[in-house]
Amino acid sequence: MSTKTEATIEDLYKVEGKAELVNGEIVYMSPTGGTPNYAALEIALSLRQFVKLTKTGHAVGDNAAFTVNLPGRKSFSPDAAFYTGDITMKFFQGAPVFAVEVRSEGDYGAKAEREMARKRAEYFAAGTQVVWDVDLLGESVVRVHAANDPDHPRIYRRGETAEAEPAVPGWTMAVDDLFVE
Repeated sequence: MSTKTEATIEDLYKVEGKAELVNGEIVYMSPTGGTPNYAALEIALSLRQFVKLTKTGHAVGDNAAFTVNLPGRKSFSPDAAFYTGDITMKFFQGAPVFAVEVRSEGDYGAKAEREMARKRAEYFAAGTQVVWDVDLLGESVVRVHAANDPDHPRIYRRGETAEAEPAVPGWTMAVDDLFVE
């Protein structure tokens, strides 16, 4: 009989680098490449400008932890996010209302698609309203999955302007801004 001890949020605080707490284990996330990092930063900066203008919510960049209380997941670490709760020195408490997952090189194929769909479902179960799936290699660059209709994403391509309704009302971003030009 296995007596493996489950990792806790306190264990997550001790991790160096990006990780999430899933199924009682610390799941490390490898560093990302240049173009995915660029896209995530552009999204966070655009959200930051929106926050400055509207005085609503908080723009969150990469490597932040959001604690949640789901049966198989205790944290998320999206590539960018919009959060409406209080900010302290501790991890963000609860899920962001808007989360962004930018695909890296290893985020392609049938297994990756299943894992991303599972993670989106967990975001929604934790209270996230909108999740962006950003695919810099695909024609459908931004897939906007909403909690009220997660299986029918709104699609945005180059030359179009994406949104995150209803999570971030009034915020938009040009898809072309996700690419290094």
